[in-house]
Amino acid sequence: MPLEEDVVRIKKKLEKMMSKETTDAAVALDMLNQLRKLPMNLQVLTKTKIGVTVNQFRKSVKEDEVVNLAKSIIKGWKKFLSNDNNKGSSSSLNPSAQEEDSNSKDSMPASEPPTPAESSTPPDLSSDAAPRLRRMSSSAEVDDTSDPVRIKCRELLTKALQTPPEKEGCAPACELAAGIEQSIYNEFKNTEMKYKTRVRSRVANLRDSKNPKLREGVMYGFIPPERMASMTSEEMASDDLKKLREKFTKEAINDHQMAQQGGTETDFFKCGRCGKRRCQYNQVQTRSADEPMTTFVLCVSCGNRWKFC
Repeated sequence: MPLEEDVVRIKKKLEKMMSKETTDAAVALDMLNQLRKLPMNLQVLTKTKIGVTVNQFRKSVKEDEVVNLAKSIIKGWKKFLSNDNNKGSSSSLNPSAQEEDSNSKDSMPASEPPTPAESSTPPDLSSDAAPRLRRMSSSAEVDDTSDPVRIKCRELLTKALQTPPEKEGCAPACELAAGIEQSIYNEFKNTEMKYKTRVRSRVANLRDSKNPKLREGVMYGFIPPERMASMTSEEMASDDLKKLREKFTKEAINDHQMAQQGGTETDFFKCGRCGKRRCQYNQVQTRSADEPMTTFVLCVSCGNRWKFC
């Protein structure tokens, strides 16, 4: 079989290159490009175990261009194997077909961005909801990038979406991660600090064990990747954190109002900071009407503020 012979020939050359201390990047790229152009199929992949050799070769070299090309080849074969398992039959593989298949999946129409309240509750997947939600997952076309920074960011996002393990009916974490990263890259057009900061904030919030609803909303398709890429920290926050922020905001407003209003001078209170009794106090109704007012005290001497109920 000519195809199998070509694969075995390239495999032996890669193995020979791995046995050497140094690697000729030009020769390695030529070998990998030859391998990428071959009309690979599942039978040859399984019989020659070329995937294992390419992966070992990727780990043994240091040149970024060679590593990225090897990763791209392995990624294409993984998609092919996954599609083959789902369909129950083998078919030929080539890079252009894989790219068209990836683009067709990523270009499916997406729904309107949900409100934070909608995104906080996972849907009921008891019927045919899973295929529908996958169609909602993304409307952005995803590039087959070879940029090591972008590849690493996609890996971090994928791991964040896969923790804890995926549930039945969820969209593939790798596709969602690629969609989120692509949307962030489209906004900044580079991989500099703002891009990296945006990715880090998505990863941290998706990994937050106290905020599982955010991750579930993304996995079930209620938060499309392009929306997840642009959400603010307030929108991504958990319900408990939102309530806590509202409480702090309300207290800050009350403190500001007290500072603007002229209080009643008194020597009844003693400042805990400077020990003087030259103070002013205000009373504000911060709770329900049937509860007593809150007293805010300001030390005129040092500016220290405190309150008591």
